[in-house]
Amino acid sequence: MEDLAAFAKKAADLEGALDRLADLTGEESRRSVSRLKSQLAAFEPSVTVLGQVKSGKTSLINAMTGWADLLPSDVNPWTSVVTSLHLTPASQNGETGARFQFMTEDEWDRLTTKGGRIGELAGRAGAEGELHKIRDQILSMRDKSRRRLGRNFELLMGQEHEFGYFDKNMLERYICLGDDFDVEGNASAQDEQGRFADITRSAELFLNCHTVPFRMCLRDTPGVNDTFMMREMVTIKAIRDSRVCVVVLSAGQALTSVDMALVRMIATLKSREVIIFVNRIDELSDPANQMIEIEESIRRTLKKNDGPQDAQIIFGSAYWAGRVLQGELGEMADANADALLNLTEAVLGTTNIGRSPSAHVWELSGLPALMQALSSQFVLSLGEPCLRKIASSAMAIATSQNAVRTVMVEGDDFSSDVSMHEIRTEFERVAERSLTQLKASMSEIFAEYNQRVDRVHENFIERATHSLLSHLEVYGAEHVWEYDPSGLRLLLRSAYSTMGSRARKEAKASYETAVSDTAHLLYRGFGPAVEGIQLSVPSVPQIPSPVTLGQTIALDFNDSWWAMWWRRTRGYQAFTKQFQELIRSETEDFMTQIKDAHTSTIQDDFLEELRGFLDEQKAILLDLVTGAHRSGGAEDMFCDRAEQKRNDALNETLRSLERYIT
Repeated sequence: MEDLAAFAKKAADLEGALDRLADLTGEESRRSVSRLKSQLAAFEPSVTVLGQVKSGKTSLINAMTGWADLLPSDVNPWTSVVTSLHLTPASQNGETGARFQFMTEDEWDRLTTKGGRIGELAGRAGAEGELHKIRDQILSMRDKSRRRLGRNFELLMGQEHEFGYFDKNMLERYICLGDDFDVEGNASAQDEQGRFADITRSAELFLNCHTVPFRMCLRDTPGVNDTFMMREMVTIKAIRDSRVCVVVLSAGQALTSVDMALVRMIATLKSREVIIFVNRIDELSDPANQMIEIEESIRRTLKKNDGPQDAQIIFGSAYWAGRVLQGELGEMADANADALLNLTEAVLGTTNIGRSPSAHVWELSGLPALMQALSSQFVLSLGEPCLRKIASSAMAIATSQNAVRTVMVEGDDFSSDVSMHEIRTEFERVAERSLTQLKASMSEIFAEYNQRVDRVHENFIERATHSLLSHLEVYGAEHVWEYDPSGLRLLLRSAYSTMGSRARKEAKASYETAVSDTAHLLYRGFGPAVEGIQLSVPSVPQIPSPVTLGQTIALDFNDSWWAMWWRRTRGYQAFTKQFQELIRSETEDFMTQIKDAHTSTIQDDFLEELRGFLDEQKAILLDLVTGAHRSGGAEDMFCDRAEQKRNDALNETLRSLERYIT
């Protein structure tokens, strides 16, 4: 993680520059510097780890932390928990705290009353038999939870538990996440295991970690191929909260048909946002040759499904990494050891290695390559833009301090046509106008986008209906009709991409106008004294990937209840009408998310960026106004030795900040 270590040093240097700047500014700008320091302190690059059940996600995350037995290996099959591990650099590993959030009553009711999204789909399609089986399973889970929690069951809904420590027993009570769940074997587990797991919504663990040079967050998600699709929903949210995803595939079944939900999620992401880790190469009989075949297969699947074809693919083994961390290379199973020898000979041409076995096995485990890829992505996509943004804002504040002192010294040498009160009032109008215009522009773009996606939706239903009628005319109702909704996803993604490009272009224009108006107002009020202030156009936030497009919709299913629906419905008109009602109902949430939730996030991000810029400029303006009021009799201030020292410190700070924005 050399890239991340170098970034950590740059971040520390920038923090030092901000500390120095805080001592050199006026009261108003000091608050702005404080906000910048808070932004830097809160920066925590995160990666979401997703994949199918039994792909080895949790074992891999344990290896990534350098803590082989951190998360428990037992798993409750009903759990739908995203576990966020917040890692902080430290000299050694150590737990520092945990927070667990429980489901709300509405979330629990949706699962237990309607059977989750699968139950909702079965109900809409009229597959009463399948729906009955789902509800039986849900009721069993509900009864088990009530027996475990007793009268506390209702009281816990929507609450959270927070601790100043965590251990394995606690994790087993709240999350029970892992990869090797055995239903039969778990029947005899102690009652305490999984006590709260059924109703736990999310888990956060805070820990010191000696293997990371900079704080980061690893999000462990449950597998997406789960009966009630709750895991799919929480995984989609986790992906939206991260800009980098590690997709863990099992070498024995990389991107099989079971993983179509996973493929759909990947397809919504850009290539730079995805790192594919093919785990369990230790289970291959001939890994050196099979890895080539597996990579070709993965890329074919991604191409076929419009996925990120240039995504980085890394092969490895969390099992090998775990053995290294636990110092148990000698206890490796024969088949895993044979795979290790096979790969060693393919890589080196011999099984005689010139370094320690642990170092060699660690490299072949793929962990160094994975962490290098993550470090590079963190720095390039997240870290550098964050430092540049903070440094640009700090530069404007720092250069304004020279202007403040000039205003204090020159006093009335510059004759302004507006009073200080008028300047402040005019700036408030500039700020309000900038925000209002940006909101109006976004509303117009979003309205056109919504019209486009609504047309796409209606055309999809029309095409699908036409396909259904053609099928019935040729084959009748005895053959199950299928229709691929990938065309709908592709057109919606295209519309989203176009909207995102327009929104970013419009936001940039709004930012440039705000900068121009602010600079013009400052010059009107203070003249040449403010010419040295370096106002930078705020960076336009990136458009989040439309991960909601990966959500399962009814036509993705070919399960038995889907077939039963066709057989039970009688008459072409009944087929057509029921089909349209089913798709409209099923895609309602899907369309709402892609239209409202995503656009709302985009607008909030754009407005927050503009408000931050305007707040910083307001602080600079107030410092300048204060300097103007204190003008006269200050000509000798630069002769003071303390003031000269202050000048030197400010110039040094400016030089430090320039390194981040050039």
